[in-house]
Amino acid sequence: RRLVKNRMMAGLVGRAEVVVSRSVSAMEMKSGSLEVFATPAMVALMEEAACAAIAPQLKAGETSVGTAISISHLSPTPIGATVTATATVEEATERKVSFKVTATDSCGDKIGEGTHTRAIVKVDRFMQKVMEKLQVKPNDSSSL
Repeated sequence: RRLVKNRMMAGLVGRAEVVVSRSVSAMEMKSGSLEVFATPAMVALMEEAACAAIAPQLKAGETSVGTAISISHLSPTPIGATVTATATVEEATERKVSFKVTATDSCGDKIGEGTHTRAIVKVDRFMQKVMEKLQVKPNDSSSL
């Protein structure tokens, strides 16, 4: 595994922020029954922060896709509070970037933490593979 020295560097940081509204509540996202910041919304915010950390380092025609995430949701956040996610690059290889992710709220609490991994992909090649999934395969009985 070759470490990338010039494109991705350990320590790069990205941030993303959201004001908690009903649209990102556990009740609305169907991940629970309460009007508090939803775990799936926190995961998405952490991924957004990770994307922001590495976006300037990507070459034209490249993007990153999430491949793994392991987080703990530590504390509830009420509607109206602001949540900030931070992603810090811990390790980068030619095609994989690993992050430490955290989330804090404007109430002063760390509400989440964990790790996240993203793969660097070529957009055209990746989307070609995605579209191939829609093609009927010769032995696909669902087309009968």
